[in-house]
Amino acid sequence: MPVCRSPKTAEEFEQYYQLRWQVLRKPWGQPLGSERDSLEQESFHRMIIDEHGKVLAVGRLEKTDQFSGKIRFMAVCKSVQGQGLGKQIIAALEQQAQKLGITDIRLKARENALTFYQQLSYTSKGFSHLLFDEIKHFSMSKKLSHHESHQQVSASALQSVWHQTIPLSKAMNIQISYYDGEQLNSHCDGSFNKNLHNTMFAGSIYTLATLTGWGWVYLQLKQLQLEGDIVLAKANIEYHAPIKGIGYAIVCADSVKGDFNRLNEGRNARINITAHLYNGDNIAATFTGSYAVLAGKAKSNDKAQ
Repeated sequence: MPVCRSPKTAEEFEQYYQLRWQVLRKPWGQPLGSERDSLEQESFHRMIIDEHGKVLAVGRLEKTDQFSGKIRFMAVCKSVQGQGLGKQIIAALEQQAQKLGITDIRLKARENALTFYQQLSYTSKGFSHLLFDEIKHFSMSKKLSHHESHQQVSASALQSVWHQTIPLSKAMNIQISYYDGEQLNSHCDGSFNKNLHNTMFAGSIYTLATLTGWGWVYLQLKQLQLEGDIVLAKANIEYHAPIKGIGYAIVCADSVKGDFNRLNEGRNARINITAHLYNGDNIAATFTGSYAVLAGKAKSNDKAQ
């Protein structure tokens, strides 16, 4: 049964790019390699692969700013065109965009694909350009709402706490893009948080990770109707690669260890969290933090420390 996911191995990426070239470049005499650009590492790649490991369809999402994104390089193997694989790729990319906080998504559609995108609620903005002096492209866009699993009320409450009690979080424009009770995603303004190398500043990466970990604990306390002061007791971060695009952080329940029930007994709790910072689909930094939740501080957990 074909599945839709991101490429994982070098071999899968080669197949992924090969299909791009075969469908989008080879028929117009373009050389192998012309199907790639400088944004591959900071983008989000999705493919549909069959049970034999053959790549059948591909597509890419890139973040153009904190709240906008672009879909590019959509391609479906000729032998399986018309079977709905393109719609599956678009759906996967849109779901990823929602979790990244993208509210405005755009693309450049070839003339023969206009109807396909219009059926998926994309609106044509008119002629864009000619590719290879013969292929007409049209600008299209679509507004995205929050992911259906996103708990907007809880996320907004946490974001308000951040911006009201930590001026730096507001200056960085740290935003929550997704929270479903188990996973918390956050991101910040890419342009504000750049260093002299035009990559994300290490201090901003650390701040985003620290607050995402703190925020996950805060939201769990609210969900469990518990109270306590949350303080960061110990932390470490490993920087694996530069973040060239719009960085984002994720904390998932399966990367958390600790016992909140101690608070019911009037005892402090220790929650150990791993947060990952990403550049596109790739982990760029790993943060480990040990947060102490101090019992007996009624209603004081609404202040980040």
